[in-house]
Amino acid sequence: MKRYIVALLVASLLSPALLVAQTSPDTSQTAKASSGFDVVADQALAAMKAKAQTMGIGGVAVVAYFEGDTIQAWSSKMIVVGRYKDLPTATDKGSNLLGIAYAKASEMADTLKDSGSGIRPPMTGEFGWNGGVIARGKTGYVIAAFSGGKSDDDVQISREGLSKLKAKL
Repeated sequence: MKRYIVALLVASLLSPALLVAQTSPDTSQTAKASSGFDVVADQALAAMKAKAQTMGIGGVAVVAYFEGDTIQAWSSKMIVVGRYKDLPTATDKGSNLLGIAYAKASEMADTLKDSGSGIRPPMTGEFGWNGGVIARGKTGYVIAAFSGGKSDDDVQISREGLSKLKAKL
């Protein structure tokens, strides 16, 4: 009887550890992919910031990368170029430019088309606004989105980042 209780106790203590070991991602691969992405992401964000500054536009730049054909996880980085929000006024509720840039990126992760493509109606959490671009990379998809200027300007800035991402990822 004592052996049975001890075995049951040991099994109950080990089973959560085994479950975690079976379901946790391989952190060495995640860290490797992340560090490679970080270097390229910094270059892409620097290019987007420079383009935005040249155009006299402030806002938020976001870049992301995910492996495969369907998003299951991604790595992303962002940078503020002068401002990340427009404060509310008496006649305008204001804008969270960071939220808008990520909404553009998330739309593209689902549709695999540039933001605002119109291939389907925007879902809750999306705006359907232009300003983000996506491309197939070597092993997955690369995304760049900007929010802060007019849609056409946001697209130009995003393309600067996308070209850096696509060249290396």
